[in-house]
Amino acid sequence: MPLFTTIQLAFAFGILGNGVSFLVYLSPLPTFYRIFKRKSTEGFQSIPYSVSLFSAMLYLYYAYLKKNEILLITINSFGTGIQLIYLTIFMIYATKSAKIFATKLLIGFNIVAFGAIVGLTYIFAKENELRISIVGWICAVFSVSVFAAPLSIMRRVIQTKSVEFMPFPLSFFLTICAVMWFFYGLLKKDMYIAMPNILGFSFGIAQMILYAIYRNRKQQVLPDLSLMDLKEIAIDMKAAVVEIIQENVDDENKNKNKQEEIDSVDEKKDDNDKQDVALTTSNV
Repeated sequence: MPLFTTIQLAFAFGILGNGVSFLVYLSPLPTFYRIFKRKSTEGFQSIPYSVSLFSAMLYLYYAYLKKNEILLITINSFGTGIQLIYLTIFMIYATKSAKIFATKLLIGFNIVAFGAIVGLTYIFAKENELRISIVGWICAVFSVSVFAAPLSIMRRVIQTKSVEFMPFPLSFFLTICAVMWFFYGLLKKDMYIAMPNILGFSFGIAQMILYAIYRNRKQQVLPDLSLMDLKEIAIDMKAAVVEIIQENVDDENKNKNKQEEIDSVDEKKDDNDKQDVALTTSNV
């Protein structure tokens, strides 16, 4: 007789998955504390948080359809709440263009797309099993998107040779989280949970390898500049140009004055020479 049943092991991995996922959701806290402290989103993007929010909402709907999925409901409820907080902070301190882009993502994913999925599955998928299958595949696809969302950050790391915008704790906990939820899905024979976490594990390992390569190579990444910053820079540049022009004018005036002094001395010398010649001629 086995020490633990399949149901008990699945529950254990589900609890561990909840715990690690909780840490994953909290891992961006230092990033958002930095945003709050500096009053700027700098080079950070809203894409990972928008996609993660959409994925959490989808899994809540999936858990609602499957019934008796309390472990999925608890962690995805928390995930939905914390992602909304992150996005609110981002919207407060982001530049105008970043706010517009984040708003489009939220409207497109979390209102239009999610509403369409819920509405269409209830209208056209009459049987609950078919509805679960459709929503399960959609959840699997967007789980992959959550794991793949940091690819844009990984590209930035390679370009700048700096891990400033790829926090190691997030990469580490995403990898562990993928392992836990893979075994949970495997033991419960739920391929919609197990399959995407295989890819999630691969992406997590790739991020940690990049971190190991570039962690000691720091390169200054230019922050986003506000309109006021640009105006101040333009004013400073104008003042510097005026100062340089003024210095050149002053130098030209000084050179001109020196040349005039030299010419004056030469003229006096010529006059004296002429007087000497005249005196010599008179004496003769």
